[in-house]
Amino acid sequence: MIGGDLAEIVAHDLPWHAFEGAHLLVTGASGMLPSYAVHALLALNDRHRLGMSVWALVRNEAKAQTVLAHALGRPDFHLLVADVSEPFEFPSPLDWVIHGASPARPALHARDPVGTLRANLAGTTNLLELCRSRPGSGLLLMSSAEVYGDPTGHVALIDENGYGGLDPVNPRACYSEGKRAAETLLTAYGQQYGVGGRIARFGHVYGPGLDRSDGRVQADFAANVAAGQDIVLNSDGSAVRTYTYVADAVAGMFYVLLRGDAKPYNVSDENGLTSIRDLATAFVRARPERGLRLRFADGVQPAGTSSVRHQGLSSARLAGLGWRPQVDLAAGLDRMVTAFESSTNTGHAEAVAGRRRSL
Repeated sequence: MIGGDLAEIVAHDLPWHAFEGAHLLVTGASGMLPSYAVHALLALNDRHRLGMSVWALVRNEAKAQTVLAHALGRPDFHLLVADVSEPFEFPSPLDWVIHGASPARPALHARDPVGTLRANLAGTTNLLELCRSRPGSGLLLMSSAEVYGDPTGHVALIDENGYGGLDPVNPRACYSEGKRAAETLLTAYGQQYGVGGRIARFGHVYGPGLDRSDGRVQADFAANVAAGQDIVLNSDGSAVRTYTYVADAVAGMFYVLLRGDAKPYNVSDENGLTSIRDLATAFVRARPERGLRLRFADGVQPAGTSSVRHQGLSSARLAGLGWRPQVDLAAGLDRMVTAFESSTNTGHAEAVAGRRRSL
């Protein structure tokens, strides 16, 4: 299903030769973005015969056996089962770590805030110590738009210096503060120990590979449409985000890794700036023949109840490296719904039918 996406990623005019003979470790490799990174690296080996060795670190071996099924058995691929928050042995030389191991689902942040913090604090520290023990290696951190907190005033597009407030004693801050601390750790290791670092701050990413049970609106909306169900919002849907198709996001990450420097880079499609309400409408329009509707639950809350209303990201710094998104919102939503329609993972569709959005 993702073959076309991978072809688009590896077709970018990047100095891929820098990966020749390299040893790369991708953490959290059963997640959407890290798994795409793994598949893209292997596709680069196939296309350019780079001779890379790709290691995928996962906690859930059973899930990885499914998500990375096409990689299993390849001589250039190695599966490593470990918890990044705990010390682990890495039996290989190392050139780059792509660190994507972190709970991303809102439900996990609420249920296990300590685990979210540990993945970003202890996990990042463990990986930086690994890099420190392999002189010349570096780490790319998959960070998040959530590091910006709540911007002061109305900001249509947030640049890399647009930090707002966070409440550190709110357990939900575990993800935002965890990512902020991980960025500081990476910067400190670079200054004190010379560990090379890159920071890619992803906005909201959608596409194939996002689990139906993820809990974020793009997963729920796609599951609704794939199951032929109306989308129900429990808010006015006015919160605004930038939505980026997964292949464009992963390509942007490689621009940061291969052309960037130690500065953070937003990875975000500015043309995907939209409200949650308009995103839901766009999902409905992806399958007009089904006659689906966007509906609102009783007791819709007025605008302003969400702590972060505007979280659109400026991609100007990344564009300066030559990156341009290639998949617009309508095309990307169609690909995502198609993936959900063809998936055998149908169990979540019924659960989503009755879920009332609170975003």
